[in-house]
Amino acid sequence: MSHSPQKKSLHPRNIHGIGYDFKKLTARNPALKDYIVLTPAGTESIDFGNPDAVFELNKSLLQKYYEIEYWSILKNSLCPPIPGRADYIHYLADLLAEDNNETVPKGKRVRIMDIGTGSSCIYPILGQRLYQWSFVATEIDINAIHHVQSILKNNPNLKNNIDVRLQENKENIFTGVIEKGEHFQAVVCNPPFFKSREDNWSKSTKKFHNLNKKPGAMPVQNFGGHPNELWCEGGERQFVRTMIYQSMEYKEQLGWITSLLSDKKNLKPLVAILEYHKAKAVKIIPMTQGNKTIRILAWKWS
Repeated sequence: MSHSPQKKSLHPRNIHGIGYDFKKLTARNPALKDYIVLTPAGTESIDFGNPDAVFELNKSLLQKYYEIEYWSILKNSLCPPIPGRADYIHYLADLLAEDNNETVPKGKRVRIMDIGTGSSCIYPILGQRLYQWSFVATEIDINAIHHVQSILKNNPNLKNNIDVRLQENKENIFTGVIEKGEHFQAVVCNPPFFKSREDNWSKSTKKFHNLNKKPGAMPVQNFGGHPNELWCEGGERQFVRTMIYQSMEYKEQLGWITSLLSDKKNLKPLVAILEYHKAKAVKIIPMTQGNKTIRILAWKWS
């Protein structure tokens, strides 16, 4: 059999809800063949505890479904799971449709900002290929920016639709990357989740042992990640709190400001801040992928 099982609860427009067709994927990326394994049920899959396997799967998906012929990530960078990242984009499209007579707006006039794009530039890539939006992608790591620029250079269908900008001040999120007179219909962000290196290692080790049952196996993060991608002081709650306060300074230039939240406990205190400061609208959008639920926190000021 060439299909993996259907993905649970992905967005209705998410093409990856039908599972992975490994015959088609390996036809586009033969390197993926080396990582295919059979599940106890007899279906094809990959070892999701192997970062190389995860990378080749995501590369294959981008080639097959999004016409991205050249894509890579910096060594040890986060390797984003494409189905879940596409879900964020689809739910954002639904959010924008609410302000557009229930029609998803498409085309480069729809401008989106991606906070912390990383070396993968995954949200701008998916947003451009799915809905033809244009993006400003920000990043504090100059090496990641150079890498993204090489991706854009080698994919002509992206080159004129994604602008990558260096955030020189790590304390700022919007100041220094938003230019005077610019307006963005939405902001997307996948904030650093962990509070510290130790917090990262503890939780990643637990996850690894849940995935890998081999005795004595050494923990490895299947999705990788540089320090600035994985942790910051205060973790995701503090990062999004900073986003909220700093976004208030750009009320006239930003539409929906959104961020992923992995920890449900962070929702209540963040929503309380938004309500106290009288945000015009606040939404919590759950995304269920398999047995895991994460949320998009969305707000706008005007």
